[in-house]
Amino acid sequence: MFDRAVLHMDLDSFFVSVECLKNSQFLGKPLIIGGTSRRGVVASCSYEARRYGVHSAMPIKMALNLCPDAIILRGDMDSYSRYSKLVTEVISDDAPAYEKASIDEFYLDLTGMDKHFGCYSWSKELRQRIIKETGLPISFGLSLNKLVAKVGTGEAKPNGEIEIPKGTEKAFLSPLSVKKIPGIGKQTYKKLSFMGVRKIKVLSELPMRLLEREFGEHGRKLWEKANGVDRTPVVPYSEQKSMSKERTFMEDTLDLRFIKNMMLKMVDQLAFELRSKDRLTSCVTVKLRHADFNTYTKQRRIPYTANEAVLSRHICELFDSLNERRQLIRLVGIKFSGLVNGNYQISIFDDTAKAISLMERKDHIRKRFGSDKIMRASYMDQVKKRK
Repeated sequence: MFDRAVLHMDLDSFFVSVECLKNSQFLGKPLIIGGTSRRGVVASCSYEARRYGVHSAMPIKMALNLCPDAIILRGDMDSYSRYSKLVTEVISDDAPAYEKASIDEFYLDLTGMDKHFGCYSWSKELRQRIIKETGLPISFGLSLNKLVAKVGTGEAKPNGEIEIPKGTEKAFLSPLSVKKIPGIGKQTYKKLSFMGVRKIKVLSELPMRLLEREFGEHGRKLWEKANGVDRTPVVPYSEQKSMSKERTFMEDTLDLRFIKNMMLKMVDQLAFELRSKDRLTSCVTVKLRHADFNTYTKQRRIPYTANEAVLSRHICELFDSLNERRQLIRLVGIKFSGLVNGNYQISIFDDTAKAISLMERKDHIRKRFGSDKIMRASYMDQVKKRK
């Protein structure tokens, strides 16, 4: 029986690295990728900008106060997707099994390879091949599970590599801040700090029952992560091409306000699903079926997004252009296609900090209580009127 061997690879400041490949004048400069207005947010930034305290999701205005000489670019998701595909192709050529966790992050299951190749040597060769064939810097962490490997990659950055041998996981994690544990956000860190827990070592030594009392089911996961325990498998990569929703009405209707509110509810649900899976869409389609069963569709290519406000605008415009017959409507449907991997918060370059904060809060409520626990007031009003 072979010991598990999991490799985590992460492209360094991916958006910035791509822009530097496209224009070498940006090398060594404090570069910020994000919204071009002062109300926008930082999507990614170079290590030169980070030295001034700039970081992702920070308002552009604050970033410029910290680093007045920073260069700001809006970003180009098409380019980032192309380079991500290049890296994916290199990995897929050699890896026995791999999982693409996001546009710039990969997990590889190398279990059993030590017998013939040596996992660490093989990983180093793969990293060098990626750098040579794409020109992009990439770091990796190698360990017996996904959690420790991911934390290892963070410690190896920028442009580095690290192996955490079996049996040394706790010793490796212990001196690090609990912030380094994937999944610990601002609120969890704030509560842990209030408890006097700032280092992983302290967290690992707390009784599991105490953590379960304070954090519920999440408490057990916190304890396991702090102790380097992670049984999550590497899920072989498969590309989801699209996602959709349809609604057939109980009675054929011409109530356009009701129909649009129903479609906007579907947009909200699908956009939340996109963000939950770290996906972005580049094509939206509206489907309309009349009472006579004649069915019409119309689609539109759009910049990559998972922003429900942007998607809602396009959906409403497509619906208005389709609904020219003014006949009773039996069914409406929405489809998002042209999906790519990409985290919403670092991929929407025109959002304001306020808009992102609002969306984060709504997503938090949906994840905790269910996607149907928060909805537009206009839709709730329509439901009440129809009861």
